[in-house]
Amino acid sequence: MKEEIIIAGFGGQGVLSMGKILAYAGLMDNLEVTWMPAYGPEQRGGTANVTVILSDSPISSPVLNSYDTAVILNQQSMDKFESKVKPGGTLIYDPYSIHHVTTRTDINVVPVDAMEATFELQSAKSYNMVLLGALLKIRPLVSVDAVMRGLKKTLPERHHHLLPVNKQAIMRGLELPKV
Repeated sequence: MKEEIIIAGFGGQGVLSMGKILAYAGLMDNLEVTWMPAYGPEQRGGTANVTVILSDSPISSPVLNSYDTAVILNQQSMDKFESKVKPGGTLIYDPYSIHHVTTRTDINVVPVDAMEATFELQSAKSYNMVLLGALLKIRPLVSVDAVMRGLKKTLPERHHHLLPVNKQAIMRGLELPKV
């Protein structure tokens, strides 16, 4: 198994932390992992993306030109990365901030109403965890238990009281995709 993933959006949407938590979860599940963030100098509000590779064998390079799965959080990222999803791959997006959806028919396109779910949960900061849950439903690459252990590892101890809220968001995300 080898999965090459891009998560892309604006800084402040939790793109980089979502990738980091996914990478830690891969480590917790004894997978080979790379995590490579990229963001503009403005960070919050600027473009941000992260590449995560999860594999059961050694990874030769973290640099990719195409992806098995893309999680897209804004139109700018859709315009940039939709063409880089491999034929047969998966593109996950939140319709809340995407106005022109891909017309490709050679990939699996899955809308996930993550922003709507964060309104229901009354927890805007859990947006990325809702999307991570949706990703795990569509591509069960790591266990929820490993994600929670990865989240605990990446979250500063002073924020560990937020672990239950984040787990609730992940579980809600698991329910959203129509697959």
